[in-house]
Amino acid sequence: MKKYLVIGNPINHSLSPKLHNYWLNKHEINAVYEKKEINDDELEAIILDIKNEKIHGINVTVPFKKLVIPHLDELTTLANITQSVNTVYKKGNLIIGDNTDITGFELAIKRTNYNLKNKSVFILGAGGVVPSIILALKKMEVSKIILSNRTRKKAEELKNIFVDLQILNWGDVPKFDIIINATSIGLKKNDEIKLNYKEIGSNKLFYDVIYNPAKTNFLVQGEKNGNQIENGKMMLIYQASAAFKEWHGVQPSVDNEIIKLFNL
Repeated sequence: MKKYLVIGNPINHSLSPKLHNYWLNKHEINAVYEKKEINDDELEAIILDIKNEKIHGINVTVPFKKLVIPHLDELTTLANITQSVNTVYKKGNLIIGDNTDITGFELAIKRTNYNLKNKSVFILGAGGVVPSIILALKKMEVSKIILSNRTRKKAEELKNIFVDLQILNWGDVPKFDIIINATSIGLKKNDEIKLNYKEIGSNKLFYDVIYNPAKTNFLVQGEKNGNQIENGKMMLIYQASAAFKEWHGVQPSVDNEIIKLFNL
């Protein structure tokens, strides 16, 4: 039986095993998908297990999307552009790092029927998934991307990849059409992003990459003030679907059955 993992820290909130094991069962593939919390110093051993085919593929989440790169032999074009990896597999004798987050985010936004063209986007956070979101936003022809991170230096580093990115100090709020929470603030029940939600106003899109819990305080406040809200559930499903195809050569369907099954 082949073995697949999602690695991260924290990892308890991840619903990836439910998705992948559902598809593995549906397509009668003899494999199992589990989650594993690791520390930085365990990355090398995990990749060695892929080389030795004890593990046949991994998904990578916070905070390892960039940290895993030095341990890999080759990156796909998208993973190289974003310097962010969320899917790893063995091809021949090489360990490949890929990025399915870009496709995941783009398809998730398109499913909302919200037209991003010429819109101004404000991103909170500068972690591993953010380069993927920025690249997807550019593909969808937004007019402006503004970013704020608690550690400004980390935000500035993204300008090495995306030179037209605008950086704001944490706590400053610009005018925008869409606001994206790409931080981990919201994973815990009492987490709050301190914004003047009333001043931000209504008729905007509040998007949170967090999907568990389904409605973070950030989304609660956005909805309360008359904004459209979306969590990261569909991004999770679409990026997982792309990774599944990469590993197994089968494109699992993303339909109401899978969404309803996990009540995401």
